[in-house]
Amino acid sequence: MKRWLPSPFLSAGLLVMWLMLNQTISPGHILLGAIFAIAIPLLTAPLRPAGGPIRHPLVLARLILTVGADVVRSALQVGWGIWRVRSDPPRGSFVAIPLDLRDEHALAALAMIAAVIPGTVWSELAVDRSVVLMHVFDLDDEATFIQHFKERYELPLKEIFE
Repeated sequence: MKRWLPSPFLSAGLLVMWLMLNQTISPGHILLGAIFAIAIPLLTAPLRPAGGPIRHPLVLARLILTVGADVVRSALQVGWGIWRVRSDPPRGSFVAIPLDLRDEHALAALAMIAAVIPGTVWSELAVDRSVVLMHVFDLDDEATFIQHFKERYELPLKEIFE
């Protein structure tokens, strides 16, 4: 089954997307969408990296909920910071965060987390992967931010992947 359908969820998504974009469920479009849904994952399978080892799925679920809550909280904080920019301008700053993570999947997940949280931008990763440079929209205390970032995101990722 994996030989002909290496990624069944991707195939199903491609078929549904094809039908939605064409706004029809005619037999011809279903057949053409099915051909694309099977061919595209087969052709792109060599480009897809191997999945990372997930050792603690409950920690992953807790991390997803934490990131979701932090996205909402940070969006409100950034919105408020923009609203009060004339009276109290934000103190944007670059922060060098030392990393204990070494797993490439964990680092990729950390980069995605930093990208989705409003007010933070992943700027640079050191060549030896020991430090990440991030820009923070409004920074009160650098040491507190580093501790917060490592405890809320890096520690769970380390537990999940390493």
